[in-house]
Amino acid sequence: MVHRLPKSLSRRSFLGSTAAVASLLAAPALAQTGDETTEIEADLTERVRRNISSFRSLDWRPYFSNTKNGVVLVDISSRALHYWSEDQSVYKLFPSSVPLTADLTRKGRTSIIRKVEGPSWSPTPSMKKRNPEWPDYVGPGPDNPLGTHALYLSWTYYRIHGTHDTRKIGRRSSNGCIGLYNQHISELFGLTKVGTQVLII
Repeated sequence: MVHRLPKSLSRRSFLGSTAAVASLLAAPALAQTGDETTEIEADLTERVRRNISSFRSLDWRPYFSNTKNGVVLVDISSRALHYWSEDQSVYKLFPSSVPLTADLTRKGRTSIIRKVEGPSWSPTPSMKKRNPEWPDYVGPGPDNPLGTHALYLSWTYYRIHGTHDTRKIGRRSSNGCIGLYNQHISELFGLTKVGTQVLII
């Protein structure tokens, strides 16, 4: 589905809507009947949809000369990821987490070189130096910082990936990667391919 979105939103409104979705996603699960669970999931889907529709939509043309293999644009300042399919019939917009600091942020052009469902994770040497208590390896599962899916970029150590910690979305919270809600990275994973162009601005 192609979203037609409002042109702008204040940072305060955006962060407020993101925090609301994150708090709902992070809330502890309660025992539910089937109908109650379906109702909660429908409410969550609607809240996430409203959150996404609050972003400023962009056009791909100022950023890419073409959409061959599909294109991904990550806007660090608005904390959003945009996707266009090669034939431009599909446009998606997702809230994202971005790097904590400017020195952890890498901008420029890259591409997807590998796609992994159920990724494992190891800290980079610089992460391990800053956080020596971190484990050397985390396998796939609910404790994995890469969530359910990861798109590996041509830059060493950089990924677009999911997260099980939904509080991170919409915040400066990563060590360099771009994070999405697990349901969104799953959708993006299905849309992209090895060779999809990526630009981080």
